Amino acid sequence: LPVPNNSEALVWKPDHHFRPTAPRDWSESCHVERYSVGWVQIQQRAFTAMANYIHVPEGAPMVPKLDVTLDEHDYRAGALKLIKTLRPHWKPSEVKMKSFTDGITNKLIGCYVGGSMQDVVLVRVYGNKTELFVDRENEVKSFRVLQAHRCAPRLYCTFNNGLCYEFLQGVALEPEHIRSPAIFRHIARQMAKYHAIHAHNGWVPQSDLWLRISKFFSLVPTHFDDPEKDQRLNSEVPSTACLRDEMIWLQQNLSKLGSPVVLCHNDLLCKNIIYNQQEGNVKFIDYEYAGYNYQAFDIGNHFNEFAGLNEVDYTLYPGRELQLQWLRAYLEAYEEYKSQGTQVSNTEVEVLYVQVNRFALASHFIWGLWALIQAQYSTIDFDFLGYAVLRFSQYFKMKPEVMSLHLPE
Repeated sequence: LPVPNNSEALVWKPDHHFRPTAPRDWSESCHVERYSVGWVQIQQRAFTAMANYIHVPEGAPMVPKLDVTLDEHDYRAGALKLIKTLRPHWKPSEVKMKSFTDGITNKLIGCYVGGSMQDVVLVRVYGNKTELFVDRENEVKSFRVLQAHRCAPRLYCTFNNGLCYEFLQGVALEPEHIRSPAIFRHIARQMAKYHAIHAHNGWVPQSDLWLRISKFFSLVPTHFDDPEKDQRLNSEVPSTACLRDEMIWLQQNLSKLGSPVVLCHNDLLCKNIIYNQQEGNVKFIDYEYAGYNYQAFDIGNHFNEFAGLNEVDYTLYPGRELQLQWLRAYLEAYEEYKSQGTQVSNTEVEVLYVQVNRFALASHFIWGLWALIQAQYSTIDFDFLGYAVLRFSQYFKMKPEVMSLHLPE
């Protein structure tokens, strides 16, 4: 990549993390308020380049792009334009639309005809400014890869500010559901299936976690125009210098744990898990953040989601015994999908237990940064700033506990 004139020389590290080679202090080169335009451009170009590593298998269905733009506040007219192409036999006057309110990133509308929701086209309108931190090309590639491996619904089309896909029959889960052994074994098995999807032509994938975290860090607001929000930012959220130090500490401590890099969902909250009781399985939805990442991050991120979203309660974080059951079920399925048998040793489970709980820190950290960005740009009615405070608070509470864990000899 070309180095802009106003940026220092950069070196590409094996773990895909940029660092300045000049003797200048890291705090000066990474401080949000002094972030050079050139530095951010390099980060963005590299982040986009990472998407090329998601290889779509030959024979995967092509996804048409429709020249339609939806108004998230008055979406019916635009949605009907999409339906005219996707379901030409539907009469526009008979199309019903249901707005789903669970998501806090995008707006989701279900379009259908008749009295039952058997054939539903889901229309997702991207949230305001989410293109700053979501690689939409990567999302579509991930969608197509997962669909090719029967892990995702059909992707019907993309449009200027969103995409349309198949509705999966089932129930979006709640925190109380994902604790149930009858259900969490399905979840563990489905995650193992994702993680066992091999990279193209034997290529050894690299995690983009540290690059993604540094990108999010570069977008974090240093102030809000609203005086009350600005006061909360300064009094309740860790300082930029503190976040920068933690970002560096995380990479130094977690990247050496030896967690394999696999194809991850990266956002497995309860509402992204659809349980079909009749078929006895679960499917994951929403692949905005999918990509190659550390195996332990995906699991630790899911464990953090046991706390819920709207009424967060971190006392619900799974205890050791529940985790060990979950991790053993996962490892048995993972070995099976990789055609390496199903025998899993206690040591393997213990190693993954330590890795997962430490990577749960990175999950808190990145979603804390994400929430601060959303607090600046999102039009969705949600206390993103308060959510950031919760995630960072739990990060610092959890840090000494998980760092006291030791990998078995």
